[in-house]
Amino acid sequence: MATTTENPFQRLVQTANIGGKDYKFFNLSALNDPRYQKLPYSIRVLLESAIRNCDDFQVLPKDVEHILDWEKNQTKNVEIPFKPARVILQDFTGVPAVVDFAAMRDAVKRLGGDPQKINPVCPADLVIDHSIQVDVSRSTLRFSPNPGGGQPKCLNCEGPCSDKICPFHGHKTSSADALEQNQELEFTRNKERFVFLKWGARALKNMLIVPPGSGIVHQVNLEFLARVVFNDNGTLYPDSLVGTDSHTTMINGLGVVGW
Repeated sequence: MATTTENPFQRLVQTANIGGKDYKFFNLSALNDPRYQKLPYSIRVLLESAIRNCDDFQVLPKDVEHILDWEKNQTKNVEIPFKPARVILQDFTGVPAVVDFAAMRDAVKRLGGDPQKINPVCPADLVIDHSIQVDVSRSTLRFSPNPGGGQPKCLNCEGPCSDKICPFHGHKTSSADALEQNQELEFTRNKERFVFLKWGARALKNMLIVPPGSGIVHQVNLEFLARVVFNDNGTLYPDSLVGTDSHTTMINGLGVVGW
C-alpha cells in the first residue's frame, strides 16, 4: 500500500470505530464525484485499490481518472493498474513460485545479502489439492432380492463382502477407508515436494500454505481463506484476488472481486 506521505488521495482517509477500536479506510464517497455513484460495485473495488495504492509512480492519478470514467472507457482499450489484496495458487502453479523464491534466496545469500528479505510482496495462499489420485475407490454393495429365496444377492461388488460401512452412504462397502488409503499413497509419492513446501510454509512470510487433505482450493478459498474485508495494520479495504485456476471466480459469490 502507498505510504501516507506519497498518496495524493490521503484526504479521503477516515476513521471508523468497530468494537471499540479505531480503523482507517479510504472513503470513496468523499470524492464528491458524480461519476463514482454510477460505477458498478465491482468497478468501485478497482477504484478503491487504485486510490489506496496511488503513489504517483506505479499507480498514477490519471489511472484513477480512467476508472472514474469507466462509463466512457468501457468500450475502449484502457489499461489500468490493479493490485489485488491477495493471490491464490494450487500446487501445480504454486510449487514453481516457491521454487523461484528459494532460488532467489540462494542467490542473495551467495551475494552476501540477507535471504530472509526475499518474500512475496502480495499475500499469497497456496492450497495443495492437485496431488491426490484415486487408486482405491469406495464400491457400495447393492443387494437385490434372491429369486431362490434366502439372503439377497450382492451385485456390483469389486471385492469380497465385508462388514465395513461407508461413512458417507451408510452401506457396506469393500473399501470404506478409500480416502485414507489414497491419502497415504499421496504422501508416499509426493514426500519430496511436501517436505519442500513445508519449508516454504515456515520460511516465507506473507504466504500461507494449506496442507494436503484440507479440501479443494475453491472450497477452501470460499469457506476459509476469503476475508471479505482485509485489515492491513489498522487500514481496512475490500478483499480481492487473482487466482491461477478458472474456477477462482466462484469467490464472486461472496462479493469478493476475483479472477
